[in-house]
Amino acid sequence: GKNCSLLQEMDVIQKQDENCYCYVQNRTIHLQYLWSTVQIKVSSREKFRFEPISEKNHCRNSETVFEFAACAVQILWKPETCTETFLSIKQYGEDVCFKIQPFKIEPYIVRVKREMLDGKLLFLFVAGIFLFHFANSLSRSAKFFYLSGVILGVLALLVFVLLTLKRFIPRHSTFWILMSGSWMISLYFIYCFKENIQWLWSEHKNYLLGYFLGVGITSFAICYQHGPLTTELSITLFTWTLQLTAFVLIYFGVTIPQVAYAVIAVSLCSKGLCYPLGAACLIARKMKHHFKSKKLVFKYLTEEEYREQGESETIRALEELRSFCRSPDFPSWIAISKLQAPHRFAAFVLGSPHVSPAETKAHDEQYGIGSSFLEEQLFETRAQSEQDEPANSVHEDDEENENETHTQIPFPYATELL
Repeated sequence: GKNCSLLQEMDVIQKQDENCYCYVQNRTIHLQYLWSTVQIKVSSREKFRFEPISEKNHCRNSETVFEFAACAVQILWKPETCTETFLSIKQYGEDVCFKIQPFKIEPYIVRVKREMLDGKLLFLFVAGIFLFHFANSLSRSAKFFYLSGVILGVLALLVFVLLTLKRFIPRHSTFWILMSGSWMISLYFIYCFKENIQWLWSEHKNYLLGYFLGVGITSFAICYQHGPLTTELSITLFTWTLQLTAFVLIYFGVTIPQVAYAVIAVSLCSKGLCYPLGAACLIARKMKHHFKSKKLVFKYLTEEEYREQGESETIRALEELRSFCRSPDFPSWIAISKLQAPHRFAAFVLGSPHVSPAETKAHDEQYGIGSSFLEEQLFETRAQSEQDEPANSVHEDDEENENETHTQIPFPYATELL
C-alpha cells in the first residue's frame, strides 16, 4: 500500500491513469457506527477493470487453508470490465485496497461517503434475532421447511444435493466427510458471490435469474416430494441449525464484533432461563395450591335423594334415641315425671313406632290428596295463572267464553272437595 492513495470520507477523486486506492479503518469504537458502512463508488464513461488487492503478499502469509484458497481465487479470478462499480466497506472491518485499470485515456471518479444506517446490516441483525427466538415454531412449519429448502438449494447446491442423496451413501462417516467438504466449498462460493454480486448482476443478470429460477423450482419439487419433517430428532436438528444460522446473521448484522458476542450471549441466557423460570412457576403454583384453603363444594340433592335421606336419617336418629333411653345414664324417673303419656314413651323405647295410626291418618287428611292444604295451593296456582294470561285477543266473544269457563270450573270442584 505504499504506492496507493489513501481514501477518506467525503473524498471525490478524479483521475485518468492506472492507480490503486486503500481505505484504512478507524479503530476507535463508537456505538453510533453499529450499523454504519462506507460506500465507495467508481464510475466512468469508458470501461475499466476493478481489481481487489489482497493484503497477503502472493498468499504467502495465509494462516489457514481457507484464507489461502480465497487469496488464490482472487488472484485467478479477474472480473470483467465495467463502467460503474460499488464497494461497501463494513465499519471496524479489514482495510480494503483495490486497483483501477482504465483501458482508454478517460477520467474516472472515485467517491467515498458514509451511510450511517445500512439497511442490509439492520435487516440481517433483526432477522437473526427473530430466527433465534422463533426457531422452535418455524422448524415445525411446512411452509418454512419448503422455503428453507429453496434457499439452501440456491446458496449451497452441493449441500442440498448431498442431503438428497443421503440414502444412497451406506456409511455415515463417508457422508459426514463429504458434508464437511461441501459446506466449505459452499461457504467459499457464498463469500465470492457476496464480494462480486454487483458485478455479476450488472454483467450477467440473465444467467443469475435463470440459475435462481431453475435451482429454486427443482429444490422446491424435491422438498415437496420428501415432505416436511415428522420425527422429533429431525425437528430438533433443524431447530439447532436455524439457531446457528441466527448467530451467523447476528454476527454479520453489526459492525462491532463485541456487540455481536454480547447479543448472542444474552440470547442464549434468555433462552436458557426459560426452563428454570418455568420450573419455578410450576413449583410456585403447586405451593400456592397446597397452602390455599380448599373451597367448599355444595352438591344439591334431587327430590328423591332428599326423601330417601330424610327417611334414613330419621330412622337412625330414632334408634340412637332408643339406645340412649335404654342406657343406665338416662334419668328415667325425671323424664317420666315430665311426660304426658309415659306408657307411649315406654312402648317407643321398646320398639313401637313413634307415630300412632291415628296421627298418621290425621296427617294424611291435612296434607294428603284432597286435603285442605292442597286445596289452598290449588286455588293459589289457578289465581296466578288467571293473572298471567294475556289480555289481548282477536275476538272478544272468545275471550268472554274463556273467562266464563275459568270462573265456572273452580266452584263445583271446591264444593265437591268440601
